[in-house]
Amino acid sequence: ENISDFSLNITDCAQVVVPEEVFFTVAAAGILENLLILIAVVRNKNLHLPMYFFICSLAISDMLGSLYKTLENIFIILCKMGYLTRHGDFEKKLDDAMDSMFILSLLGSIFSLLAIAADRYITIFYALRYHNIMTLRRAVVILAIIWAFCAGSSIAIALFSYEAATVIPFTTLFPLMMFFILCLYVHMFLLARSHAKKIASLPSSTVHHRANMKGAITLTVFLGVFLCCWAPFVLHILLARFCPHNPYCACYMSIFHVNGTLIMCNAIINPMIFAFRSPELRNTFKKMFCCSR
Repeated sequence: ENISDFSLNITDCAQVVVPEEVFFTVAAAGILENLLILIAVVRNKNLHLPMYFFICSLAISDMLGSLYKTLENIFIILCKMGYLTRHGDFEKKLDDAMDSMFILSLLGSIFSLLAIAADRYITIFYALRYHNIMTLRRAVVILAIIWAFCAGSSIAIALFSYEAATVIPFTTLFPLMMFFILCLYVHMFLLARSHAKKIASLPSSTVHHRANMKGAITLTVFLGVFLCCWAPFVLHILLARFCPHNPYCACYMSIFHVNGTLIMCNAIINPMIFAFRSPELRNTFKKMFCCSR
């Protein structure tokens, strides 16, 4: 619906459609993988740490993203079959609910990544005071504030999504938060070497520092994957709002389904990154699948 008939007539770009079988398979895989992350953290008491709580928050955001695209695709199929109309009152409310879920997923992912980055920063540069600074109670309070803010913002933005005054702050929040997280990581890596010298005299400091830097590298990869998967869709929102009749914008919007699939691919890639780089999670998964103690 974001591409008008006029824009289709002035561009030669054909609409790229992802097969429904591929769409639902990717969505189901993303939901299942992130659900396994949540189960693993709940079952393993060694993972009851602030860092893994933030990871669970990100997993929930990824699940919401996959669920949103799944429901949206079902909605489109029902409209094509004639069971639903695009402009009815019920359909409008359903569309607003799905938009709210999408915004909640995006904001939840951004702020979860920010919380993970801040946690890693404290772990590296305030290692001796980390357990006093980042307690489980504080982590839970931070997550409660994050999700309360994201839920309220998602409802407000979904209700007023047709106003430019709402679209602009929402879309600018994405690059601003990503820039802030990127600056945090750059600062982290620049000071890591000098910080390592200060704690070199402590027992096991080298091993501890290497473990922290490994975690920082993991989260940097995480951030890169997030940008690659979400940025095209956010750009689509901007183009659909401000230049729907421009042939170049219409040509980019013809890959709408591909951009939506990228969001769900992010939900698949994230658990793989953590499962591959976290020995504790790997051991937990082995115990879960092998049914061993």
